[in-house]
Amino acid sequence: MNTFIVAGLLIVLLGLAYQLGWSKSRALSTANGVRVHSRGQYHGTLVALWTLVPVVLFLAIWAFFSPGVTHWYTVSLLPTEVLTGLDQLGLNAQLQRIRDLASGFGVTGEVQPFEQAAGENLARFQLLSFLIMLAAAAGLGVLGLTLARRRISPRLRARNEVERAISVLLIACSAVAIFTTVGIVASLVTEAFRFFTYINPLDFFFGTVWAPRFSSTGTGDAGQYGLLPLLTGTLMISAIAMLVAVPVGLMAAIYLNQYAHANVRKIVKPIIEILAGIPTIVYGFFALVTVGPFLRDFGNAVGLSISATSALTAGLVMGVMIIPFISSLSDDILNQVPRTLRDGAYGLGATQSETIRNVLLPAALPGIVGAFLLAVSRAIGETMIVVLAAGNAPILRGNPLEPVSTITVSIVNQLTGDTDFTGPQSLVAFALGLTLFIMTLCLNIVALYIVRRFREQYE
Repeated sequence: MNTFIVAGLLIVLLGLAYQLGWSKSRALSTANGVRVHSRGQYHGTLVALWTLVPVVLFLAIWAFFSPGVTHWYTVSLLPTEVLTGLDQLGLNAQLQRIRDLASGFGVTGEVQPFEQAAGENLARFQLLSFLIMLAAAAGLGVLGLTLARRRISPRLRARNEVERAISVLLIACSAVAIFTTVGIVASLVTEAFRFFTYINPLDFFFGTVWAPRFSSTGTGDAGQYGLLPLLTGTLMISAIAMLVAVPVGLMAAIYLNQYAHANVRKIVKPIIEILAGIPTIVYGFFALVTVGPFLRDFGNAVGLSISATSALTAGLVMGVMIIPFISSLSDDILNQVPRTLRDGAYGLGATQSETIRNVLLPAALPGIVGAFLLAVSRAIGETMIVVLAAGNAPILRGNPLEPVSTITVSIVNQLTGDTDFTGPQSLVAFALGLTLFIMTLCLNIVALYIVRRFREQYE
């Protein structure tokens, strides 16, 4: 409820500020034919920015300090004899009971008189602090609005200031993306380095046995952490997926781009791209309950031993999931091939199929290869399908008809449950994540380089 009130206050302040700024600018432009440097919308936007920025900064500071102040006040409500008899866990439980009473949710068990009094005092404190916050935010907004509106004059370069503010906002958004990536990489590297203080990197990267052991005491044999069984399973499933997705996706792209009527294209392409919108957990469930049993029964009929959960099951369903990815990228790349190349081939007497084989595909080949590499990185990082359909058997084997495990499945397994990140059993997930990150990063770099060279060739 409080969030909606704050959001409503911001909307009212923004609308009022913009309207007042725009109206004053309009009054200036119509008074005695004065020529105004910036249009009314820029003046309105500038006033809105002067109103919004102080309020947002104040709310951010309030959100940072408010929990600590509330915690301190709640602790001060407890009697001294109660505080002396509580450890940290007991204190946290007692504070939670008081917060529940203050919020009106109620608590289990008998409510002590001091708890009831503390809950009532905390509720009044929270209401008073919220009202103070609203009044201060509104006051800052009105102050900023007044100061900004007074600045409006015919020669005020409002457009330049607004564009400068937008540039700062765009830079901040870019910085958030960059710093997020840097933070992820730093976290993976530091935690992976901690893992390698327990396990020799050579044993990790070249080991053939994956058998981590969890120890409740933190002592004893930590197990074996060979990456090769997981890497083999990951590459095997990705290869099967690409064998399914590449021909089907590429042929679908060629048909839609060269042969399909415009009306057919309008219907078929959205249907194919619907596959990209299906959650991967649905694909995994489909593989587990439909594709896996079908392959097992088919194998029994022809004399093959096919496990219901295997690399083949996960790879086939993952390939279906990647089809719209390859189809859309390949179609876009085929559209980038200059029309003059195809017209020249037709002028020389080539048929449509000959033009596709000898002109269109060779010209689009670098871009199509880049699209395939991007699809491979997508397949390597897939999690839910392989969690449900691959079988979770981290054994080094080359038979796609048997259960396997992948890097992503092992990350899920190692981080599931009560983990304290003090031993190799949990820290190995960061080493696996770093390996997966490096693999997909290299594939993406190569793919983007190839696609960029293709685009520059025809620009």
